[in-house]
Amino acid sequence: MTDQTYDARGLLCPLPVLRARKVLEGMAPGAILTITCDDAIAIVDIPHFCAETGHDLCGMTEKHGAQTYRIKRGP
Repeated sequence: MTDQTYDARGLLCPLPVLRARKVLEGMAPGAILTITCDDAIAIVDIPHFCAETGHDLCGMTEKHGAQTYRIKRGP
């Protein structure tokens, strides 16, 4: 299981979610994706994406105008 990170700063809706989806597709179930976004809509989009696709949103932190999400890939 290999965890990954993705820097989505500068990308606007819906690109952060689309990039998260693409990266997660290539990861093993249980692996963690850490994605950083600065799009204000990501606060709504990322949790909704996780709920709809079966991935687990492990947490979110905010620092210097960017949010960092930890997403555990679902089955």
